Amino acid sequence: MIKFFLMVNKQGQTRLSRYYEHVEINKRTMLEAEVIKNCLSRSKDQCSFIEYKDFKLVYRQYAALFVVVGINETENEMAVYELIHNFVEVLDKYFSRVSELDVSFSVSEMHL
Repeated sequence: MIKFFLMVNKQGQTRLSRYYEHVEINKRTMLEAEVIKNCLSRSKDQCSFIEYKDFKLVYRQYAALFVVVGINETENEMAVYELIHNFVEVLDKYFSRVSELDVSFSVSEMHL
């Protein structure tokens, strides 16, 4: 099951966040900071799956954007990895070369 979906820029700023389980606002800020730090600190040669606390992180980098999905341990990491890619491909087609500005202003209005 997907717990949350984040889009983050290289500076560590969250551009989109969607939670599928209730997380208090103050805990979201701490969670996002830790998740972003974990993903941004990894090299491109490292695996895109990270075990984190009681769930897993699956992430992909597209230019200056990172897409991070938090999942429970029963979810298939490769399926989520491909889901991220398909999502970005749809955004790319819809916006004709998706950029951080597109995400900031438009994607947040979409219902994920």
